[in-house]
Amino acid sequence: MAVMKFGGTSIGTITAMKRAIDIVTAERMRTAPVVVLSACGGVTNKLIEIAESAGKSEVEKAIRLSGEIRAHHLELVDILVQEPSRRESVITAVMTYVSELEELIKGVDIVGELTARSYDSFCSFGELLSTTVFCQALLDSGYEAEWVDMRRVMITDDTFSMARPFEEICSKNAREAIQPLLDSGKIVVTQGFIGATKEGKTTTLGRGGSDYTAALLGAWLQSDEIQIWTDVDGVMTCDPRLVPEAKSIRVMTFTEAAELSYLGAKVLHPDTISPAVQQNIPVYVLSSHHPESKGTVITSNPATLEGTSYSGLVKSIAVKKGQCIVNFRSNRMLGRYGFMAEIFSIFARAGVSVDMVSTSEVSVSLTVSRTASLEAVLDELRNMGEVEIEPDVATISIVGDNLRTSKGVAGRIFTAMKEVNIRMISQGASEINVGLVVEENDVPKAVQALHHEFFSGNDTSSIFEKPADKR
Repeated sequence: MAVMKFGGTSIGTITAMKRAIDIVTAERMRTAPVVVLSACGGVTNKLIEIAESAGKSEVEKAIRLSGEIRAHHLELVDILVQEPSRRESVITAVMTYVSELEELIKGVDIVGELTARSYDSFCSFGELLSTTVFCQALLDSGYEAEWVDMRRVMITDDTFSMARPFEEICSKNAREAIQPLLDSGKIVVTQGFIGATKEGKTTTLGRGGSDYTAALLGAWLQSDEIQIWTDVDGVMTCDPRLVPEAKSIRVMTFTEAAELSYLGAKVLHPDTISPAVQQNIPVYVLSSHHPESKGTVITSNPATLEGTSYSGLVKSIAVKKGQCIVNFRSNRMLGRYGFMAEIFSIFARAGVSVDMVSTSEVSVSLTVSRTASLEAVLDELRNMGEVEIEPDVATISIVGDNLRTSKGVAGRIFTAMKEVNIRMISQGASEINVGLVVEENDVPKAVQALHHEFFSGNDTSSIFEKPADKR
């Protein structure tokens, strides 16, 4: 059994949803899958705008946007659902959801406050609408399918917008609510991203929540594989917008994928990897635009990894923009224990995450995202020593298993970067990552040079050209 997750761009238009239906029905020839959907592309952003408008009493704007969401889904129904009674049923469902959305708009306006709980309720409508239309379209195409409200399965805490599931309860719910449907041969269609508290209040799982939902369901239902269908052909050697000749990676390890996620790669959310690792379930990252391509398999299976061994060092290059360097200097650091703990406690209290760190006897440099909270951190640091800020920088991370133990990596990096000013470099904290910091304006030049250095030779061909057998 497979869990198949489709992102917003993979179901956002009539053409895209037809293509996703074809992919699902092709999978049904092999086994009954669980289909996890995000909201249609652009809908979640509109729902966020609606929520914010309602909170500011801009009711007319919010209602207008809800009308656009209604029109989009009715357009999908118009083409994808033809049987009269089913068509009438799904139109009624869409209209009901949008009516509930508009009642929520009015309720928030009356109260005069957008709470975290209300915000999650707003955001949930995208997945409820997309799955309703998709399931009915499957039925209209002659396939047995059943819609499941994930809020019956995904029971979470009440940390709205970043809820976490009670896994024992959820696992039991999945086996009771979903497994019998699969056993009967039905395609199960459900929502990513959303859940509910024990009291039935709608919650959301935060960024990458639909990927997380798919991975959790895969673990709870002991699936054979988790498929993440997106708009790119798997995990790439780097951002193709920076390097058009970027290649799709056919096979990578869980550690490489997790590292890339934390370092800025947009394909996977870090939490997606964890449930798969625990159950040793392979994760496939596939292109819904080119379903015939093989994409990327992320696995710890030695046989799969050995079948695609190669002599290159690097799997991918990740970039994280919007960073700044904080340079701190104080003679009080010299020979004094506990001083670094004091520095990092300041960042912790402000909720500012530190990415890269470089130290000497009396100074420390680190990178952080530029946020409003950073100013409070800087004020405290200035009471302890000298502080200098270097804004508008980016971290570039070169990722590959056992990178640290390979000779000559740093030399090749510095040779490739001879035309770029490197502000910081970090090697040793992770065996599979070498990180460096450059000015944001230098990112394209730096990434292109690194990609040419590590991916232009013949030594890397097998990892990219040998297809990963998805079956």
